[in-house]
Formats: sequence, C-alpha cells, structure tokens
Amino acid sequence: MVRKVLHLEGLAIFFAALYLYHLLSADWLIFLILLLTPDISMVGYIKNTRLGAVTYNIVHNYALGIIVSGIGLLVGNTFFTSLGLILLAHVGIDRFLGFGLKYPTHFKETHLQKV
Repeated sequence: MVRKVLHLEGLAIFFAALYLYHLLSADWLIFLILLLTPDISMVGYIKNTRLGAVTYNIVHNYALGIIVSGIGLLVGNTFFTSLGLILLAHVGIDRFLGFGLKYPTHFKETHLQKV
C-alpha cells in the first residue's frame, strides 16, 4: 500500500510540475529536449556502483528541483525556474514508474523496493 502511495505521489509531482511549467509560459520544446537529461547522472556507474548511486541520487531527488526552481523565482530567471520544474517532472515520473533512489549495492536496488 505504501509503495502505491509513493508511486501516486510521483505522478502528482509530475503533473504539478507540468502545470507550473505551463503557468510559467516556458518553451515546451525545451521541456521535451531536457526531460531525460537528468539521466546523464548515471554516468558514475561507468566507474562503479557506489559512485553511480551517489551521482544518480544527487540529481534524482525532489529537493534539488525545488532549490533550482526557487532560486530561479528569487532572481527572476524564468529559464532557471523552468530547469527546476523539468527536474521535478523527471523525478516525479521516475518515481511513478518505480525508479527510486539507488543503493550502492546494485543499480536495480532502490528505496521504493525497501518500502
């Protein structure tokens, strides 16, 4: 039951980020182009699983998206705000699909499996 709630939470974050992106009147082509770019953080897995988990988890969390969006709002930079919303949308859809934060033991071992 808890796992389903966490998946639905991810979907809600995804739709909230889409809605806020719409309110921002940001460019949807940029959104589509950048939506999967946070997955570049998996590059750490080339070296080893521990580094891969660290680089992946640094990028794939809600806090970073909120911080980037918040800074964008504070300085009045629409593009920076949109980057944070794109990150939130990415992380939200990842959580909905079951891709959670990674443990350093194995790529497929995530926090959503431990719930």
